[in-house]
Amino acid sequence: MKATKEFPSGWNEQRVQDVLNYYESQTDEDAAAEHKAALSSSDHTLMEVPADLVPIFRQLIAEHQREQSSH
Repeated sequence: MKATKEFPSGWNEQRVQDVLNYYESQTDEDAAAEHKAALSSSDHTLMEVPADLVPIFRQLIAEHQREQSSH
């Protein structure tokens, strides 16, 4: 059985490979710095949500991003 490759809108095999290469070649120090920078962002937050609610959050985020890009 042949697997088909389906990518989200705006993604392709090259973009996926670029992301994989970026993270696979990242040093522990660079990864820690990236995490620290993400956690100190004033315009984003991290929160724990029940796994069954993740699709709803993803939908809300996608709607928000569409609204922001249309302005």
